[in-house]
Amino acid sequence: MSNAASFDFSGAKVLVTGGSNGIGAAISKAFADAGADVVITGTRASASEYDGDLSAYKYRQLELTDKTAIEALAASLDGLDILVNNAGGNFPGGKHEAVPDVFEESVAINLFGAYRLAVSCHDELAASTLEGGASIINLASMGAFFAVPIVPGYAAGKAATVQMTKNLAVTWAGEGIRVNAVAPGLIESNMTKIMKGVEPLEKPFIDRTPLGRWGAPEDIAPVVLFLASSSARFMTGQTVLVDGGFSIT
Repeated sequence: MSNAASFDFSGAKVLVTGGSNGIGAAISKAFADAGADVVITGTRASASEYDGDLSAYKYRQLELTDKTAIEALAASLDGLDILVNNAGGNFPGGKHEAVPDVFEESVAINLFGAYRLAVSCHDELAASTLEGGASIINLASMGAFFAVPIVPGYAAGKAATVQMTKNLAVTWAGEGIRVNAVAPGLIESNMTKIMKGVEPLEKPFIDRTPLGRWGAPEDIAPVVLFLASSSARFMTGQTVLVDGGFSIT
């Protein structure tokens, strides 16, 4: 399931962090299907260490907590039109986020790395000639908008991502860089698979979701492509919720 054919990104240079699986993989595939030259990142040493076929992309190893690696990745790019800050996660190392040090680590993964990469890629993005302007699309979460006690660091990082998106949008608008975000709801992925089929965890979310189902990574990718396209050329600083209606109930 892909709506990539609705968009033409022929020749566009795209960087998707965490593009090896889940939402990131769907976004990477959609851009590649639309003609883009896609670079993805992952935490493993090489693309061959992942189960999926990543041969359509250039692969770079990246830890979002490694400042030097982030700056080196940005410096290695031969032009950039679109940055998708997708990589993130919760329960770093399987530790509970209520512990202050773990809370800090989770915020660092979900916020600081994305900000540092955006700043490091600024010059390449500012030089873009992409129709509609260069774009940064940050992946937030519906958890940015309400309390999620089990993952306080993740939720705080995603809430701050929404505000970071606004700030960067205002700061860089004059340079032709648009900055928007997507806030997914309950999406089937490695991060949420522990909930799948476990009624006490799954049912409250599905019951509150008007569309009554889990989302798929392919539900998120077309929204990202829209935000990066010239169709969204007058949009910046916005966060689009893609959550099956969960946030309006």
